[in-house]
Amino acid sequence: MTLKTKKEGNVVTKLASGTQLPRMVKIRQLLDRSYIDSEDIPALVAKELEPMRPRIRKGMRVAITCGSRGVANVAIITKTIVDFIKSCAGDPFVFPAMGSHGGATTVGQREILTSYGITEEFLGCPILASMEVVQAGQTEEGMPVFVDRYAYEAEGIILWGRVKAHTAFRGPYESGILKMAVIGMGKQYGADHVHRDGFSDLGRLLPMIAKVIFEKTKILGAVAVVENAFDQICILEGFLKEEIFEREPDLLRRSKQRLGRIFFDDIDVLVVDRFGKDISGDGMDPNITGRYAVPYMKSDKKVQHVAVLDLTEATHGNCNGIGLADVATHRLVKKIDVDCTYPNVVTSTVLCTPKIPLFTYTNKACIQIALKTCNYIDREHPRIVHIMDTMHLEEIEISEAMVEEARKNEHVQVTSEPFDWPFDKDGNLW
Repeated sequence: MTLKTKKEGNVVTKLASGTQLPRMVKIRQLLDRSYIDSEDIPALVAKELEPMRPRIRKGMRVAITCGSRGVANVAIITKTIVDFIKSCAGDPFVFPAMGSHGGATTVGQREILTSYGITEEFLGCPILASMEVVQAGQTEEGMPVFVDRYAYEAEGIILWGRVKAHTAFRGPYESGILKMAVIGMGKQYGADHVHRDGFSDLGRLLPMIAKVIFEKTKILGAVAVVENAFDQICILEGFLKEEIFEREPDLLRRSKQRLGRIFFDDIDVLVVDRFGKDISGDGMDPNITGRYAVPYMKSDKKVQHVAVLDLTEATHGNCNGIGLADVATHRLVKKIDVDCTYPNVVTSTVLCTPKIPLFTYTNKACIQIALKTCNYIDREHPRIVHIMDTMHLEEIEISEAMVEEARKNEHVQVTSEPFDWPFDKDGNLW
């Protein structure tokens, strides 16, 4: 992607230069830290899978889903499921269940798995990747339902993924096992059909479509995980096929209780160091920032401007969600891969999410422009919150004007004296 710009004497940098940034203070937010030790996860996965053992026959071809999100311990969990199937004398294979992610290509989806350490050598089984789908049936309302060809032809399927609040709809099933079956296994073609009327009705449609998939494919069961606010697995449960519909809503409820948050609801500028698909489907989790891509999702959090400084490497150039920011940096924009981003965007039908905001050549100018253009704020005492990303919310920074409010909040500890922004000679934070 090439943008014609002139860095020397950049006019926006000059416009920003007179904006004084407030001193900042480090704080610790007291979030739920309970988690399952990584060393204990393989044994727990094996234990939760054990009720499926009688369903796996000798030589049975069993498909295992693997999604594109940056789920904690993704490689070892996938391998443990593979090993369990082998212990049952089954014949496992893994397939990308990513909808339109990875540029909606076989190569792109394989690259995502490889970036997580998920290779055939590590797993000890084949990875069968294809964008080809089969129509498994249709819903009671006449919507066609599509499933990955390899999964459809398998003699058994084990679904696994993370359960959490979705960024664009609400319902008893949001991001989780049913969505993995409907969107993930549907590949780009199936996801396109599901999203064609947007997200507003997805809470109702998801179980309806999943019901068809559960009837027409050979799903054996599922492994579901919940992460705490520190990107650590805190809940891991196995479900038999007939338990999934009943038990997933409770897991979603418990997941929302452990969701990270920012304990300040009135923010002039939120500064985010990095964003990407490995952090959230929208790059920055709207459930944290209060910035949703669809008009029917509302938040009590007031954030006037969002400044984003960089794109993660693990997002592979997918900038979906940058449209929710107000200011970005040239460094971020140079990393954007539209061929990776746009298939995901077109499939979702939410066209605002990849729009590139005003961008600057330095971190300092980015933050200054975000503050300078705020309206109706106390300019002598601005309210700025600085986070690494929406997955790392324990150690964050707030502007000096917010310290007294922080001291009165039982969920917050002030851990430093006020300090100036540590920009280098080039105006960047690192």
